[in-house]
Amino acid sequence: MDGEITQADSGLGSDFDDDFDPLFGKTDPALPSDRYLDRELSWLAFNQRVLELAEDPTLPVLERTNFLAIFASNLDEFFMVRVAGLKRRILTGLAVPTNVGRAAQDVLSDISTTAHALQARHALAFQELVRPALAESGVDVVDWQSLGDDDRRSLRTYFSNQIFPVLMPLAVDPAHPFPYISGLSLNLAVRVRNTKTGKQEFARLKVPPMLPRFVRVDRNESVDRIRFIALEDLIANQLGDLFPGMEILEHHVFRVTRNEDVEIDEDETENLIKALEKELLRRRFGPPIRLEITEDMDDVTLGLLVRELDVTEQEVYHLPAPLDLGGLFDLRIDRPDLHFPKHVPTTAAALLPAETNAEPDIFSAIAHQDVLLHHPYESFATSVQAFLEQAAADPNVLAIKQTLYRTSGDSPIVEALIAAADSGKQVLALVEIKARFDEQANITWARKLEKAGVHVVYGLVGLKTHCKLALVVRYEKGVLRHYSHIGTGNYNPKTSRMYEDLGLLTADPQVGKDLTRLFNELSGYAIEKKFKRLLVAPLHLRKALLKHIATETENALAGATSGIRIKVNSMVDEDIIDALYRASQSGVHVDMWVRGICSLKPGVPGMSENIKVRSILGRYLEHSRIFSFHNLGDTQVYIGSADMMHRNLDRRVEALVRLVDPAHQMEIESLFERAMSDRTSSWWLDETGHWTRHDRDAAGVPLDDMQNRLMLQISQRKRPGTRR
Repeated sequence: MDGEITQADSGLGSDFDDDFDPLFGKTDPALPSDRYLDRELSWLAFNQRVLELAEDPTLPVLERTNFLAIFASNLDEFFMVRVAGLKRRILTGLAVPTNVGRAAQDVLSDISTTAHALQARHALAFQELVRPALAESGVDVVDWQSLGDDDRRSLRTYFSNQIFPVLMPLAVDPAHPFPYISGLSLNLAVRVRNTKTGKQEFARLKVPPMLPRFVRVDRNESVDRIRFIALEDLIANQLGDLFPGMEILEHHVFRVTRNEDVEIDEDETENLIKALEKELLRRRFGPPIRLEITEDMDDVTLGLLVRELDVTEQEVYHLPAPLDLGGLFDLRIDRPDLHFPKHVPTTAAALLPAETNAEPDIFSAIAHQDVLLHHPYESFATSVQAFLEQAAADPNVLAIKQTLYRTSGDSPIVEALIAAADSGKQVLALVEIKARFDEQANITWARKLEKAGVHVVYGLVGLKTHCKLALVVRYEKGVLRHYSHIGTGNYNPKTSRMYEDLGLLTADPQVGKDLTRLFNELSGYAIEKKFKRLLVAPLHLRKALLKHIATETENALAGATSGIRIKVNSMVDEDIIDALYRASQSGVHVDMWVRGICSLKPGVPGMSENIKVRSILGRYLEHSRIFSFHNLGDTQVYIGSADMMHRNLDRRVEALVRLVDPAHQMEIESLFERAMSDRTSSWWLDETGHWTRHDRDAAGVPLDDMQNRLMLQISQRKRPGTRR
C-alpha cells in the first residue's frame, strides 16, 4: 500500500500485510489504556485520503479517475486480507483483542459501518464529481439507454464479433447447481421465463475479465470527444442473443470478494514452491466476505445470492452502477492535458561523468563518494539498474548478491543477474516467493534464475525477506572491493517511476562486510550477529530503535537538545509508540511522517503533546522509511525497508543503513523541514484519529506541493565540477 498488481500501477498502493498479533508491549501504568488508535479504522482513513484526492477539482481529471480506481483496488485488498483475517479468526475461535483491546466482532462491525459509508461516497464522487468533469473534458461514460440507433447497431456488431463468442451463461436448476463465483469477478444475475412453460429460471453470466472494461462507442470519434460504455452494460442489453426463446425478466450486476489470504506452514513443508502453488490454487476458492450489488437488484435475486453465497446482510453493499470502479484504470486515453505534467527522472548528479560526452562509470562514481538516490526524481534506470547491469558486464566483477521481493514482469534486474551467471560470475538471488499477490510471478522468476545457473534461495523459515540489498564484489588492483546498494523500495523499474524511495550506493568497506555476513546468513542459517552500519530485524532492529528513542528521552530529561524524526508507511507497533509517548512526556519533539496507518495519538496533553503527525499523498506513493535522532548534535540517520509493525520488526528480515555523509544528513533534514512545514500541503492527524487536509492557507491560496517542489529542485542539480 506494499509487482505488477493494480496498486503498483496506481502509485498509491496499500502496502499492508497480515499483522494480527495481540497487544505486544507490556502494560505501562504511566500511560493511559486507551492510548492507541484502531489500526483497521486508521487504514480506512488512509483510503479516505486517497478518495479526497479524487474529489479535488484542482487535479487533472484523468488523475482523479485514477485515484477513484486506486481507492477501489485498495479496498479490495483490505477486504481480501484484513477483513478476511478477522473473520477467519472469529470462525476458528482464535480471535484475540485488536490493538485497542476490542473484540474482533466489534471491530468488524465498525469496519462495516465505515466501509459502507466510504463506498457510497466513492460511488457518489464518480457520479456527481468525476463523471461530469470527464464530460466537460470531452470524455463521456454513457449508458445504453442514452444511445441512438446508429450507435446501438455499431455496438451490436462489435458485441457479435468480439464479445459473444467468449461469453458462458450458466443456468441454475436441479441439473445445474449454483456455480462457483470467482473473487472480484463482475457478474450478471439474470432471471428469465420460459415462454413455453412459463417457468422462471436463474442464470449467471460472468463478464469476461480479459476484455476491455470500457468499450469505445464510436471508434471513429476524434480524440477530443470520446464516449465509453461499460462492458457489462453492453452485455446486459444483448441478453436476448444468449437466451433465445426466453423472456428476460431481470438482470443485475453483482461482484463477490473472497478471502485471498495465503497460509503456508513452512516447518511442515519440504518444497515451499510446490506448497505455495497449491495454496494459490486454494485461494481462488476462499469464502465470500463481501457482496456488491447494483442498488436496483430485486429481492428475489438478492435472496438467492445471499443464500447461495452464505453472506450476511452486513456484508452486502448496495451501490449505483457501475460496480468495480477499479475498472477505471482501463480508461486509457491519449490526452496529456488531462494528466499530471510529464516528469522525466534525471540521472543523479553524483553519477554523471565530469565531461558531458564521457561514458558514465558507476563504480568510479561510487568509489569517489557515497551516493544518496531519491526516486522517482532521480532515475532508477541510470542508477540502480545501471549499477547491476555494469556489474554483470564487468570482467572484474566476481560476484553479485541480491534480494528480490517484488520485481516487474520484464525485469532488466533479473536479466542482468542471468547475464552475470552466464558469464561465469557467482550470483546469489534471494527471492521472497511469499510477497503477497506477487507469489506466482516470483515463482516464475525463481525458476528462470535457477535454470540460468543463479544460486536461488528462499530466505529463512518463518521469516519474509523484505530488505532491499545488493552487493557487488569486484577485483581491483590485487584486492577485493565491495560495492553496495541498500534501498527503501523494491528492485522494480516500473514501480520506481511511481514510488518515492531512497537508496544508498556505497563502497564503504564496513557496509560491504556487513552485507557479506548478512547474505551468508540469509542463504545459510538464522541471523544472529550484530552489524556495524546496519540495523537488522528480527533480532536487533527493534532494540536499536528503542535504544535511540531512550537516548533522546534521557537527553531531554537532562536539559539537552533532543529530537526524533520518523518517516514510515505504517506506525502500529505498541512498544515503539509507547517509547515515543515517553519521549514526548520528557520534552522530546517528535515529527512523524506517515503515509498510511497510524495507531499513535498525537497532541494528547500529558502524553503526546510534543508529537506531530503529517501525511502526504500525491502523484507519487510516499514509500521511503527514514529514522533520524538528534543525538546531542551527532545526528544518527537511517534509511531502509522497515515499517513500525510487528511483522516488520519480528517476522521479517529488514535492514536499515546509517547515513554518514553530512550532506546526506542535511538532505534528509531538508525533507523533514519541508514535509512538516505549515506551508506544505498535507493531512494532519488529531488525537481522535481524524485526518484534516491542509491544502490552502487562510487566504485560500494553495499550499506547496512537496513532490512538485522536489521534482524541480532535484532536476536542477549540476554534474560534478559544473559551476552554478
